[in-house]
Amino acid sequence: QVQLVESGGGLVQAGGSLRLSCAASERTFSWYAMGWFRQAPGKEREFVTAIIWFTGGTYYADSVKGRFTVSRDKAKNTVYLQMNSLKPEDTAVYYCAVQSSSVGSVVYTSSYNYWGQGTQVTVSS
Repeated sequence: QVQLVESGGGLVQAGGSLRLSCAASERTFSWYAMGWFRQAPGKEREFVTAIIWFTGGTYYADSVKGRFTVSRDKAKNTVYLQMNSLKPEDTAVYYCAVQSSSVGSVVYTSSYNYWGQGTQVTVSS
């Protein structure tokens, strides 16, 4: 059973930056992608970004494009989310997830097999 542990969340002022990390406990199968999602109070979990593990190809939600950058360290089984120019509307619990199969779009929560516990990001105005 793969375990994902997020870290790096916190409180930041609008315009500031945070870097989230997601470390996987093991990689005993072929991953297709790792993604980041977020969920604000009273809202559904939404796609933020994803990275294709082998190619490094990336996908971003329009709301974060140009401000957030996803990357991965294959040797450490870790994915990162660099968040710049943060806005109050970015406030949410951020989750990382692993999609083990290429079946299904990276933007859908249903495509992912393993999830982290989440880390809170709060952006004050």
